[in-house]
Amino acid sequence: MAQNIYDQPEFFDGYGQLARSTGGLNSAPEWPVLRAMLPPMKGRRIVDLGCGYGWFCRWAQTQGAAHVLGLDLSEKMLARARELSQADAVIYERADLEQLALPPAAFDLAYSSLALHYLEDAGRLFATVYRALVPGGQFVFSTEHPVFMAPSRQGWAKDADGRRIWPLDHYAVEGPRVTDWLAKGVVKYHRTLATTLNLLIGAGFVIDRVEEFAPTPQQIQEQPALQEELDRPMFLLVSVTKGN
Repeated sequence: MAQNIYDQPEFFDGYGQLARSTGGLNSAPEWPVLRAMLPPMKGRRIVDLGCGYGWFCRWAQTQGAAHVLGLDLSEKMLARARELSQADAVIYERADLEQLALPPAAFDLAYSSLALHYLEDAGRLFATVYRALVPGGQFVFSTEHPVFMAPSRQGWAKDADGRRIWPLDHYAVEGPRVTDWLAKGVVKYHRTLATTLNLLIGAGFVIDRVEEFAPTPQQIQEQPALQEELDRPMFLLVSVTKGN
């Protein structure tokens, strides 16, 4: 079973104070790019893998989705999602993505936001999603960029001109990385960019688009703290399609 860090009180309380938790999709800087990678929602059957508070589920429903299944391991996250809204077209269920089973050809779109880096076996999930999509169905997801996940334990360094650089720590060594983020001992799984893309190809997907998120000048002007995101990509955004 995946680590259920979101049900730990310290982590859950800290997560609830993040801008993306209080403001929803529009408070996530990567959302405009991710949204542009999505197909029209009208009439689609959708599964949200790691739905959290259910922001995307509810957005998809308002955009005309026929049915949205939001899955998450955290009971606390699911409870908050149900508190925020009740809609006949949206169902929330508890599921461990490491052991997920989905019916074949049941969905037109699979979506996931910042959940896949918690999974040890991404290849298994990709194969499960592939089987669950109809031919021509899409899988669109974001995850922590592997460069962001492999920073040097010594922190920032400087180049010969005194500019700050972001050194890496064993980027090619894949596997668990333990970090203290909102709580101590959070386990995330580092995979190189090539591994993630090759696992998708191996599952049968055709890669449509890959983005390494960087904030726009306007975003930096509105939120100066985002300037740091120009130093290394924080998020990897991917759109793939199941062949006909």
